[in-house]
Amino acid sequence: MTKILFICHGNICRSAMSEFIMRDMVEKHGLSDQIQVASAATSREEIGNDMYPPAKRKLDKEHIPYTHRQARQVTKADYDEYDLLLCMEQYNIRNLRRIIPTDPEHKIHLLLDYTDSPGDISDPWYTDDFDTAYDDIVSGCTGLLEHLSCFLD
Repeated sequence: MTKILFICHGNICRSAMSEFIMRDMVEKHGLSDQIQVASAATSREEIGNDMYPPAKRKLDKEHIPYTHRQARQVTKADYDEYDLLLCMEQYNIRNLRRIIPTDPEHKIHLLLDYTDSPGDISDPWYTDDFDTAYDDIVSGCTGLLEHLSCFLD
């Protein structure tokens, strides 16, 4: 089982969207028994809150199923629990390093590292651009799934 944790600042927009987008892809590829996904925040600001309504509206528009969830903060224990900790932007990696100072197993990456255009996924909380965030997340999840397929049965 490969376990993936998507991480952003508050766990109500990008990482939550990534969790459900990737879960949908995994299910459609029949890999639910091999890949598990979750999401978390680097901050405590949104702990307990559900996904941001505009993020839900975007997932609805794209027919991506989701469930009620509660934002949570990443913990040190998550490093041992997950195989990959995928951040949405460099800022998230910097904040993650306060919680998990070292990465001896090279688990921490940007989601877009799995694409031909590595970089940051802009925070739609500030830009209100959920379309671009969605497209970037789909691109990252697609690349990630292709990468993982090389290692799965």
